[in-house]
Amino acid sequence: MKENIRNAIYEKYIAPTKKNRPDYIGVEIEMPVVNLEGKPVDEAVSISVAEKFTDHFGFTPEGRDSNGNLTSSKHSPTGDILSFDCCYSNLELSFGKAVNLFEVKERFENYCRFFNTEFAKYNYTLTGMGVNPNADINHNQPIQNERYRMLYHYLHSYPQHKNEVDIRFHERPDFGTFTSASQVQLDVRYDELTDVINVFGLLEPYKALIFANSYLPDYPQFLCVRNMLWEHSMQGYNPHNVGMFAQKISSVDELIDYIGTQSIYCTMRDGKYVDFTPVTIDEYFSKSSIEGEYYDGESYRKISFSPESKDIDHLRTFKFEDLTFRGTIEYRSSCCQPLSEAMTVAAFHTGLKEKLPELKELLENDIVIYSHGFNAIELQNMLSKRRLPDFLDAGAVERQLINILDLAALGLKKRGLDEEVLLNPLYERAERHTNPARTMLDGIANGTTINKYIEQYAAI
Repeated sequence: MKENIRNAIYEKYIAPTKKNRPDYIGVEIEMPVVNLEGKPVDEAVSISVAEKFTDHFGFTPEGRDSNGNLTSSKHSPTGDILSFDCCYSNLELSFGKAVNLFEVKERFENYCRFFNTEFAKYNYTLTGMGVNPNADINHNQPIQNERYRMLYHYLHSYPQHKNEVDIRFHERPDFGTFTSASQVQLDVRYDELTDVINVFGLLEPYKALIFANSYLPDYPQFLCVRNMLWEHSMQGYNPHNVGMFAQKISSVDELIDYIGTQSIYCTMRDGKYVDFTPVTIDEYFSKSSIEGEYYDGESYRKISFSPESKDIDHLRTFKFEDLTFRGTIEYRSSCCQPLSEAMTVAAFHTGLKEKLPELKELLENDIVIYSHGFNAIELQNMLSKRRLPDFLDAGAVERQLINILDLAALGLKKRGLDEEVLLNPLYERAERHTNPARTMLDGIANGTTINKYIEQYAAI
């Protein structure tokens, strides 16, 4: 890799981890908007409720689509952001830098109560699921702005690339319009960078067992289908852009090399998004021109352009442990949780970050799941499904999950903010060998309606 590219990667991703700064927590929660009458979400309803929310809480409108409809707004005193993610049936709340998880919990619940009071007037609700239960009913159309129009177009280009890569593309390129995540960003220090990536990577199979909450009838074997949808789409054209690291990262230099093998698939020229066949960063900046497409207001047009150094700002990756330009790791693999348990994801990761050496020792010596010839990637895929593999002992898995949760609780106790109580639902799941998706499917099999779970997972 050329030295100037390495330097650009270093400055964007590595240098921020060397800065002295307080440890903050960033929480982002996406939630499906559901029409309880089993009909498609009316975009006008979502937009109207978002505008009422913006006025009620003193947010300032920041983004609008090409038709002038609100797409995002921000509350300056807290840094909280309301936005629609991909479409108007997936609403996201992103919270400003926080020190105490209870601060976020209080605002989140206050916001959700308002939303669901307003949505109830239309027989709609926000609910805590990782896949919109009306995924096959909604229109699943992108927000009409540059970013989401480009993304929708790019994801739907997969038929042109079926013979170029060794992955089997699924046939739901609209998945971004109906999948909802619960993400947390935690500050990471330079000297912990590789350990955080490696250790939390080993943790992923266990996370699949307790956080799975995205069921899609198209793929009934999965309790957590979100990750498969990302990995077997154009986002996974280059596997280094998604999922887990296939290798142990032994040094920061190796991490920089790895980032150089990730692909860029879009950039902007003259205010327009351009998308193109993914090209690794290393290769992208060695080319004299790139062939792409952009939307001219009526249709897509071909364009040839020259790479520019600032294009690295458009490198978009979706790793489970994603290093950001803020000097944080964004943990991206968890589904949206039932709203009353929404803080479990942030609490789990925050607590374990405080106990990184102990977590490293536990997982590197794990014989419960890591003694059967399968690596973390293979195990994460297996444990995302409805059936626990026969070679695993369910009792031993439960005990190891409890060990992991105990570490998270100790880490939260170390913070001295009483946040460990936020882990209680996870202990219950571990002891019952379940997660929200499994609980829902077991209930439906016993005669409970899907609407009962939509309402239950919407409750605060």
